[in-house]
Formats: sequence, C-alpha cells, structure tokens
Amino acid sequence: MRISELLKRDGVTFSLEVFPPKTSEKYSETAAKALEIAQLKPDFMSVTYGAGGGTGEFTTGIAADIQKNYGVPTLAHLTCVSSTREHVLKMLDLYRQNGIENILALRGDIPKDGKVSEDYKYAVELIRDIKENGDFCIGGACYPEGHVESVHKAEDLRHLKEKTDAGLDFLTTQMFFNNAVFFNFLYRAREAGISVPIIAGIMPITSPKQLSRSVAMSGTDVPQRFRAIVDYFGESPAAMTQAGIIYATEQIIDLVANGIRHIHVYTMNKPEVAEGIKRNLSEILR
Repeated sequence: MRISELLKRDGVTFSLEVFPPKTSEKYSETAAKALEIAQLKPDFMSVTYGAGGGTGEFTTGIAADIQKNYGVPTLAHLTCVSSTREHVLKMLDLYRQNGIENILALRGDIPKDGKVSEDYKYAVELIRDIKENGDFCIGGACYPEGHVESVHKAEDLRHLKEKTDAGLDFLTTQMFFNNAVFFNFLYRAREAGISVPIIAGIMPITSPKQLSRSVAMSGTDVPQRFRAIVDYFGESPAAMTQAGIIYATEQIIDLVANGIRHIHVYTMNKPEVAEGIKRNLSEILR
C-alpha cells in the first residue's frame, strides 16, 4: 500500500524504523529483530540504507520480508550522495521487483573520505530521477531545527520547498526532543507553501552514548529536563531504557493532543523499546 493513502485515513498513524546490517554475517540477527518489531503491526515500517549503497540488497530483503510475512507496508530508503545514476536505476528495479512501492529519497551523509557522486549533489535530483523512472510513492526528510549544513532556517525551507515541488508525497522529520520546536517548524513550513503531510519523527533515547552520538550527528537541541533525566538514570541501563520510553511516549501524547496525526519512531532495532511505546499508546492509537 502507498503511504500517501495511509496518511489520508482517520485517526493516528504509527510507524517504526529499522536498519539493515552492515555485513552479511549480521544479516540473520538484524533481520530477526526487524521482523520481531514488525509483529507489532505498525501502519508501516521504514528500512534505512547506507550512504554508500552497500546495504541496498539488505534493505530490499528486510523490507520485502516484512511485507510478505506480516503484511506491513514498507518504506525503503534510498540515498544518492555516493551513488551513480546507474546504481539508482538498478535499485529502483530491485525495489519494484520485490513489491516495494514506497521510497524515502535522501541525499545521505557525506562519506568520511569526502568522495561523492558526480551524478548527484542534492536529494532533489534523486527525487526527480525516481519520479521519471517508476510509479513510486516518495517521501523525504525534513529538519525542524534546520539542516546542519544550512546557513539559516530560511535557506533550509527553500530547499525543502524545492524537494516537495519535485514530487514528494510526504515528509518525515529528523528527531527532536522539544515539541515546541516541531510546532514552530510546522507553522513555518506551511507558511512557506509546503502542504504535504509531515510525519513527526521521535527517537527514544536509552543511553547517554546514544544521546551524544545522535546530537553530534544532527545538532538536535536537548532540553534541560531531558538532560537531567539522562544524567540521573544514565548509569542504569534498565532505568534509562524505561525513562527513555516514557519521555518518548509523553512527547507523542502531547503531539497527538495538539492535532498531530502521524508519528514515526526510530527504534534503533530494539523490539523492547518499540513494544514499550506502543503498549503505552494502546488506547490512543485505537
């Protein structure tokens, strides 16, 4: 099923993200966790993709298995920063052959060696190629606090409008820990003429290391209230996991209470975290 159609339904949509392994040796273990998460029957699941394309076949395999075994629609990521146009067309064919009709089109992170594709510089170029080479439902990423490489938020919104004009059906936000940041972004996006559905991306934090890594990569602001939680419970894995699940749950409840109807959770391949959040929201998601 196309995600654009799911997002038109009444009620709250609840989706989960998993990632494939980096090596074939880890495939079975990682796929098993992804399929365990799929048993929660979210409205859809997204499966990430390595910036260099090295996990493309793993992405395809996990996404196809989720759909086949659990009937959960999948959103396969596709990055272009290190890909040739030939490789992108190959991946589109692979997705099509495996019944995957939803793609999250991303530029991807710049490799550490700085080598990037001669065919692609921005995600908008990938979006245009996907539109021209298949009937896919296409999603894109957005950044409530602005992309770390943007000079200012206005510039970031201009690029985002360019992506939606190129044919995006929906957007999913990067993680944020302060809902006021999301509400402000949503207002600015609508003012800029961006009218596609915007899914709120929530990442449950279950360890201080995870928080440090996430903030370093994204530049996401961390409210003092949440920093205090991590400082206090961070030395106890069980307590921090519980606190992280509760904080994410509270974020989601506040979003829904204020009219947000589409929630996406970055599970980090942790079935217990995904299950904990969904259990906390059992009546809210009915």
